[in-house]
Amino acid sequence: MTGTIIFDPLIPWVALIAVATVALATVLLAGLRGLSGWGLRALAGAMIIGALAGPVYQQEDRAPLTDIVVMLEDASASQSLGDRPDQTETAAAELAQRIEARSNTELRRVRVADGEGDAGTLLMTALSEALAEEPRARIAGIIALTDGRLHDIERTPDLPAPLHVLLTGREADWDRRLIVRNAPAFAIIGEPVTLTLSIEDSGASPPGATTAPLDISVDGGEPQRIDVPIGQELELPVTLPHGGRNVIQFTVPKADGELTDRNNTALIQMNGVRDRLRVLLVSGEPHQGGRTWRNLLKSDSSVDLVHFTILRPPEKQDGVPVNELSLIAFPTRELFLEKIDDFDLIIFDRYKRRGILPAIYLDNVANYVRNGGAVLVAAGPDFATADSIYRSPLASVLPAEPSARVIEERFRPTVTDLGGRHPVTSELGRPDNWGAWLRQIDVVPQTGDVVMSGSDDRPLLILDRVEEGRVALLASDHAWLWSRGYEGGGPQLELLRRLAHWMMKEPELEEEALWAEATGQTMRIIRRTLDEAIGPVTVTPPVGDSVEIELEEISPGRFEALYSGPEIGLYRLVEGEHEAVIGLGPAAPREFEETIASADLLQPVVASLRGGMLRLEDGLPTLRTVREGRPAAGRGWIGLTPRGAYETSDVTQIPLLPAWLVLLLASGFILAGWLREGRR
Repeated sequence: MTGTIIFDPLIPWVALIAVATVALATVLLAGLRGLSGWGLRALAGAMIIGALAGPVYQQEDRAPLTDIVVMLEDASASQSLGDRPDQTETAAAELAQRIEARSNTELRRVRVADGEGDAGTLLMTALSEALAEEPRARIAGIIALTDGRLHDIERTPDLPAPLHVLLTGREADWDRRLIVRNAPAFAIIGEPVTLTLSIEDSGASPPGATTAPLDISVDGGEPQRIDVPIGQELELPVTLPHGGRNVIQFTVPKADGELTDRNNTALIQMNGVRDRLRVLLVSGEPHQGGRTWRNLLKSDSSVDLVHFTILRPPEKQDGVPVNELSLIAFPTRELFLEKIDDFDLIIFDRYKRRGILPAIYLDNVANYVRNGGAVLVAAGPDFATADSIYRSPLASVLPAEPSARVIEERFRPTVTDLGGRHPVTSELGRPDNWGAWLRQIDVVPQTGDVVMSGSDDRPLLILDRVEEGRVALLASDHAWLWSRGYEGGGPQLELLRRLAHWMMKEPELEEEALWAEATGQTMRIIRRTLDEAIGPVTVTPPVGDSVEIELEEISPGRFEALYSGPEIGLYRLVEGEHEAVIGLGPAAPREFEETIASADLLQPVVASLRGGMLRLEDGLPTLRTVREGRPAAGRGWIGLTPRGAYETSDVTQIPLLPAWLVLLLASGFILAGWLREGRR
C-alpha cells in the first residue's frame, strides 16, 4: 500500500492563482498600512486558497506485475545450415530455463519462420507483432537467436528495452554463390542473348581458388561444363532453341567445406519469341480471295510477306513464253532453290502447274517440308484438274488426294470431333454463328487429321506432320467470304493465325504436349492430346522420390492437375513419350543470397539502447540485472532491466481540508484579526 498527496482544485488553476494573487495583494496592503491583524488575515486567506486547491491524501493497494522477456527464435531457411538448428535449440532451452528461474519474470518465445513467397526472414515484423500484444512498461529485455540475415530491417519498431543478438553460425564458415545479374524474360529464337553471371565466395573461403566449374543445362538436357573465374562478372551468350518457355539451369558443384549448395544453382525461365514470320504467298490466278489473303498477312506487323500472283488467265493461249509475261521477272530459282529455307511458311493459293515452277523446284519444296518447313495449300477448282499441284512432286507431302469433283453448293464449315480436341480449331468459337461457303473441293484423306468438315461432312481442313515439317490443306477457296462478312462472316483471321502458329511449332498450339505453369511453389500440370485418355504424369522433384499425378479432363483434349512442390528447384515431368521441365520458386532464393552469419544489419538497433551482440559458439552468456539507461551487456553477459510495473486494485482518497474545518479556521482567523485591530 502506498500513499501520496494529490490536488483536485474546485476551480480552474488559472482562477485559483488569480484568487491567491488578490489575497496576497490584500495582505500586503494591510501590512503597509500598519494594520496589526494582517498576519491573521493572511492565515485566513491561506486556509481558503488551500481549500480551493482540494488537497487529498490518496492511498493505493498495488499488486506487482512480472517483467516480460521476449525471445525471438529464427527458424528461417538460412538457419537450417550447418549446426545452426542445434545451436538455436540448445541456447533457447537453456535461456528459457534461466529466465523462468528468475523471480518476477515471464518469458515470451516467438518462432520466426520464412515469410510468404520469397519474402525472406521477417524478424522485425515478428518482433513488432509480439510487442503489440504486451504492455511496453513490462518489457525487461529482448533476445534474438538468429544468424542476422533478416530482410525487414526497415520495419524496426520503437524498442522499450535493450535488444540482445546471439549469433548462430561459426567464424570459420564460408560459402560459394552463383549470381545471375541479367536475365531477360523474353528472347528472339535463333539470336544470342547475353546473360551476366558471377561466382562469389564469402566468409572464411579457402585461399588459392581462382576458378570454379559451371554446368549449363537447357530444358533438363545433358549439361555442358565450363570453368569461370571467381569474383568476376562473366557475359555468357545463350541462344534459345525453341519457342515458348525455355528453362536454363546454371549449377556450380559444391566445394569441400562449403556451407551450402542451395545457392549454387540458378534457374532462368525465358520465353522464346520469333522476330518476324517470313511468308511466301504464291497465288495461281487473280480471284476475290487473293486480296483477302494478302490483307490478312499484311495486317500483322510481325509478318514479312513476299507475294507473287500469276496474272495470265488460263484460257488465253497466245504462244508467248511464260518467262516473258512478267514486268518483273519471277525469281523462281532464288526463291525456291537458294533462299527457300529463309521462309517460315509457304502458301499456295489456287496454284496450278503452268511450267513456271519446274518439277525440280516443287521437289525442293517437298524437301523443305521434310526438313522442318511449313506449307499451306488453299485449294481451288484447279486442284481437281489434271494441272493440279497434287500432280507434282508435292504429292508426297500433301495429306489428301483430289477426287476430281468440285462441289458448288452452299455449306457451313464445322469443326469435327477430332477438331474439337485440336488446339488449332478447338477455340474458334461456336460454328452455329459462322457464315456459309459456296464451294468445296472433294478430297480423299491419306494421312493427317481432319479438323474441319464441309458439305456432307467431307474433309475441309486437314493438318499433317511430314517428318520434321508440317502441311495444311484447306479444300476450298471461299474462306474469304468470312472476311467479307457474308451471312455474318467467321473467324478467318483467328483460323489463319492459329494455323500459322501451329505450323511454326509454337508450344501452346501443339496437339500432343505436356507442360506446367508455376505459381509460387504450386504448378498446374497441363497435358493436351487428341486421345480420349492419358496415363498419370510422373513428377520428379529436385530432391526425393518421384510421384505420380492423375490428371482430370477439363475440356476436350485438355487434362490438368495441381501439384505443390516441396522444394525450390527443377522438376521433371514425364507422361508416356512426353517430357517437360519447370522451375519452382525464385531463380535465386532470397534466404540464400547471404548465408554467412553477420550482425551488421542489427548493429545500429542493438547500439541504440546499449544492448549486446555475442556469438553462441563462444558460449551462452549469463543474465544480469541492470538499471535502465546503464550498459546492458558486457563480456559474457547480457542484462535485463526490471521495470517495477504494478496493477492498482483499490484507491482510497481522504480530503486534507474538510469544508467544516476550513470554515471554522478561516472564520476564527478573520474574527481574531478584526478584534485585535478593533482594540487597538
